[in-house]
Amino acid sequence: MVRLVQNQQERQESLDIRQRVFVEEQGVPADLERDSQDGEALHWLGWREGRVAGTARLVRYGGQSAKVGRVAVLPEWRSSGLGRELMEAIHGWVKDQPLQQIVLDAQVTVIPFYEKLGYQAEGDIFEEAGILHQRMVRWLA
Repeated sequence: MVRLVQNQQERQESLDIRQRVFVEEQGVPADLERDSQDGEALHWLGWREGRVAGTARLVRYGGQSAKVGRVAVLPEWRSSGLGRELMEAIHGWVKDQPLQQIVLDAQVTVIPFYEKLGYQAEGDIFEEAGILHQRMVRWLA
């Protein structure tokens, strides 16, 4: 099950997943992982076996664009389809919005995952928080 975060407890659960995946597992500095966009972002949570297991966020910017970020699934639930479900929930929400594109900065190791969801690589590979990334775009119009 995946849905928009509905209350402060769920928001904290989303942040806890990100802490575990990005800070503890991948070594991203905590002050980079949380940012000023968290307050304006829409957050999604995903569950497996009654427990929170994944999260993602969406930030609108530039009028007709939105950026997906902080997509994280706990290690024990990777390859369960939860990442795809999180992205499909975001895509479902976006289709009712006046947006032309969704962008994201994919870690290079998961580019194939996003390509299967209709995203295309754009620009050069870059480093962020010590991890190689690629800007990807999904056009909606």
